[in-house]
Amino acid sequence: MTTSERTAFDADAAEKILRRACAVADVDPDGIEMLRFGDHAVFRIDGGRIVSRVGRSPDRLQSVRQEVGVAGWLTAESYPAARLVTMAEQPIVVEGHPVTFWEGLADGDTYASTREMGELLRRLHELKPPPFPLPPLRPFDKVAKRLERAVISDGGRAYLTARAGELADAYDRLSYALPAGPLHGDFNVGNVLRDSAGHPKVIDLDGFVTGPREWDLMQTAMYYDSFGWHTEDEYADFVAGYGFDVREWSGYTVLRSVRELLMVTWLSQNAGANPQAAEEVEKRVESLRSGGSRRDWAPF
Repeated sequence: MTTSERTAFDADAAEKILRRACAVADVDPDGIEMLRFGDHAVFRIDGGRIVSRVGRSPDRLQSVRQEVGVAGWLTAESYPAARLVTMAEQPIVVEGHPVTFWEGLADGDTYASTREMGELLRRLHELKPPPFPLPPLRPFDKVAKRLERAVISDGGRAYLTARAGELADAYDRLSYALPAGPLHGDFNVGNVLRDSAGHPKVIDLDGFVTGPREWDLMQTAMYYDSFGWHTEDEYADFVAGYGFDVREWSGYTVLRSVRELLMVTWLSQNAGANPQAAEEVEKRVESLRSGGSRRDWAPF
């Protein structure tokens, strides 16, 4: 894959795809503003009344179709999660890229408390499985594709590839304290926002899988003890809300390392188009190599 192919999906390309999808869905593309850029490009439209997600590549289509099904399941269960905007059948596919439209939540930057997060995650894990199969959790499936398209140093790519192999072996040997079941897959404070009435709702529903519940607890724990993004009191509130501290589980350090690897490979996709992302990836790779502190990892 050439460098130009790796960087073909950038912010400008994503916005052009979104505008074409808006025409199909009869949505006024007024005031388009990018919120995030990763596996999806996420945009705010019409002052935040609508949020749209544009899949990075056609291989996202199956997971986005599942996301639409998950949204319907959670609505039927009266679970507080993001709702699709009622319009044309979703997802809308433009040049192979799946596009979805969602109700905007407040200003898009008002997050739930960590206690509310713990309570919502416990409620989610207590739901009966949906009336359709969810894929099993396979944490390493995306790593090779991300590194293939990443514009990073050869040394960094080789290290991350080797590290993925080591961690895959350790992951396969884990024993879990909690039962398996449906997972959000990417549960963190950035994915629990308040709506216009102030009620917390879970967003980003495309990563639902079946697997160990510990997976959904990891990011909040890491944001506290690895990165310092949550305070001690905030993390204690999360544990109280959920009822289990994943840091006390014997496999925590392995799963933490897996999550760190995924954080680096996720960001590596943007290194070719974003100099700050490229610099951050190199910094993160060096801290993984050296076993250094993660406290200077910048949120993306």
